[in-house]
Formats: sequence, structure tokens, C-alpha cells
Amino acid sequence: MSQAVKTETPKEANGVATKATNGKLEVPMRPRHVSGGVEEIIDPFCNPEQPQRISFHDVTSAAFLIRGGVERTPCPKATSSDLYGMELYLKKDFLQYTGSFKERGARYALLSLTEEQKRTGVISASLGNHAQALCYHGWKLGIPVTVVMPKAAPIMKIQKCRNYKARVIVDGNDMGEAKSLAMRMSREEGLLYVNGYDHPHIMAGQGTIGLEILEQVSEPDAVVVPVGGGGLIAGIATAVKALSSKTKIIGVESEKCASFTRAMENNGPIHTPIKNTLADGLAVPKVGYNAYATAMPLIDRMVVVKEEWIAVAILRLVEEEKCVVEGAGGAGLAAILAGHLDELKGKKVVVLLCGGNIDTTVFGRCLERGLAAVGRLVKFNVEVSDRPGGINDLCALLVRVGVSIKDIMHERAWLRDIYTVEVKVVCETVDWSHSLELKNELKKFYSKVQFSDVPLALTNDSDS
Repeated sequence: MSQAVKTETPKEANGVATKATNGKLEVPMRPRHVSGGVEEIIDPFCNPEQPQRISFHDVTSAAFLIRGGVERTPCPKATSSDLYGMELYLKKDFLQYTGSFKERGARYALLSLTEEQKRTGVISASLGNHAQALCYHGWKLGIPVTVVMPKAAPIMKIQKCRNYKARVIVDGNDMGEAKSLAMRMSREEGLLYVNGYDHPHIMAGQGTIGLEILEQVSEPDAVVVPVGGGGLIAGIATAVKALSSKTKIIGVESEKCASFTRAMENNGPIHTPIKNTLADGLAVPKVGYNAYATAMPLIDRMVVVKEEWIAVAILRLVEEEKCVVEGAGGAGLAAILAGHLDELKGKKVVVLLCGGNIDTTVFGRCLERGLAAVGRLVKFNVEVSDRPGGINDLCALLVRVGVSIKDIMHERAWLRDIYTVEVKVVCETVDWSHSLELKNELKKFYSKVQFSDVPLALTNDSDS
């Protein structure tokens, strides 16, 4: 079986000759000089002038090659399915060995190398998940892997890549600088650069998730996919639409990194400013040219969600499904929770949980933010008597109402009345109605009570 990607790229790509060796495509890196004499190296597999679209055949070829090398992850019906008013299934690809779906494309890309390329090795730039997947499978397959990770990459992920015997270079203030270094090294050392979301083999490998979904859930009405660089939704859409054309493909992005939505508005990939986001795995400033060309004709809808809903999704998945996912992994469920997909009520829906590599400190913050967003973590200020026992009376009231105090502090210096003290309390309640019960009880005994705003989950956010 030929392992080449059956793309629509001609035999000569942008003036760079290509040649087939044992049915596999080899393309040398091509330098290009831009304004100011600065050299930019074009990855011919991700050429903006001639984007490559993958086919269903590419996805099935990937499925054949990677079988046994990656996990066939479960896709059970959600235990809380009835709560959402739909038949909800969760594709748990965070259960891959390295914690994300990236293993599928990484293994297929490595297996598709020529023998000479396997001896020389590959290189890529990545913040984490793609780097880990490439390093792990390169180690297992005996293929040298070099990854360039920016200085902002989590130390834990850097160390994991080193544990997989890869050459890890930590350099560059951001992904742009890390990629520039990796591209330069690829040319100087003859290493094949493997783009983490736009290389055709990467997209085809990710598409195997779509094949598994259709085997595990018959005729789903919709598949909801988190979107970053676009390679994941491109691969899944290619597989699903070929076998189940009526199934809707819905992409979900965070409002902090809506690069695919911007690309759709621009009729092509465009640089999008990225803000700090819980869904760091989706924070790609420009979607892939191949991914956009492949996915655009197949996507039925794109949805942008607020960060708070991603935090709520992470919380819900922990409490109800016993799943620990990263922000990107929770984005699909966040769209449902936010009311963006109410047209799917009563239908069969599959949500992809694509990654579980969340930093432990970030995880704690996400849970607290999720609790606040649904009104279970509230903050209030109240002025109480500064006499002995004043704060004790307040705490006794909180005990009677049945709330749990998370944090408490008092302030005297900035009050006009020297006989009172302002107490700031953060407490956990059962739900927002319980919080309102607390508020009403406080107002019976104290004249000055100020509560935090109505939580996000109780506001009309479906149209925002």
C-alpha cells in the first residue's frame, strides 16, 4: 500500500521539484527572501500558494498504518447525557499514552517517511502536545526527533520530551521564534520539518478519530470538535462526511484565539492576535493553509465560546464524568453548556475530548473559576460590629445557612465608622439559589452587604 498522501499538489510545488521514492513524497526546503533581506524558509508541505487537501483514502491509509500503535479510545454515552437534553457521547482521546490526540498524526507522519528520512530524523516546533507525541513515537520507532520548544513551554512537558530520548532545544520567546529556528535547522541538518497541525500526514492521522467515532456511535447527528490550527477538524470532517454526509461537523474555538473564525471572515488564513487562554492547546495565531482548504467545504458551523464556559466544562467533566481534561479538551462541551448548540437538543451528538495535559496549578484555577461561573463560589463584603464576637456571630450565621468558608479577611483602616469592620468572605454554596438564601439571611442582620455579580451561567450568553 502506498503511504503517500494523495493530495492535489502537482509534481512541482511553487518551483520546487518533488520526487517519489518508494511511493513517498520528498520535497526539499525552499528559502525565500522577503523585505529587508530577511530569509524565510517555506515548508513545501504547507505552502500558502498551493494548499494540499487530504482525501478519505489518506485517512484510511493512516488508520491501517497506525493500528496497534495508538489507543483506540472509548466513546461512551455521557452519564449526564439527560441533563443536556441530548444523546451525548464523549470521545475520550485524552486517554492516549501522551495525553492527547496528537499521537495519531505523529505516528502516521513518522511511518510515512522514506528509509533515508527515518535514519536522518525529523524536527518540529511545539509548545507541548505535538512535541510529546512526536518524541514518544519517534522513540518507539527508532527515529531521531528534535523539537524546538519556546521558553514559555511548561517545564513538565519539556522534561517529558527529554524522557522520550529526543533532542530538546528550548529557545525563542514565542512559537514564531521557535518555528523559525526549527525551520532553519531543518535545512541546515537535512531534517524533515513536521508541522503539528498542517502537514498532510498529520491531518490524515487525526482523521482516524472520525472513523472510530462512526464505528462506535451509529449515525450521529453532529460531531463537535475543538479547533486550533485546524488539522484536527480537517481530518475528522474528511472521514465523517465521506461515510455519513448528514452528520454535522461543528467546530469550537475560544474567544481568546478564534483564528479559524477570523479566517472564514477573511476567506483565508490570517494572523490573529492571541490572548492568554485556558485553552492553550487551541492558541494558534494562524490556521494551517492545508487545514483550511480541507476543512472549509466540510464544516457546517463554527462556534466561539467564552473562557468561563470552558472552565465550567472542565468542572462538569471532573464531577460528572470523572474526566480530567485541559482547556482545549473541554471546549466542545463548553459550547453546549453556553447554549450555542441548542438546535441539537433531542439529537445524537458526539463531543471530542481531545487532550488531558493540564498543568496542576491551572487545573485548580479552572475548577474555582468554574464554580464561580455557576454560582457555587461566591464573594461578598459585609460590615459587622468591631466588638468582641462580631466576626464569630457572622461565622455562626454562615454555619446555620450551610455554606463552606473558603477565605475570610477583615479591614478597619478605610471605614468611616471606627466601631465597625468590613469582612470579605469567599464561600462555597450548593448553587446560586443557595447563595441568594445566604444573601437574604445576611440582610436580616447587617445593613451593609455587597454580593458579587450574578454568575455567568445565569445570564443570557447564548447570543454573545
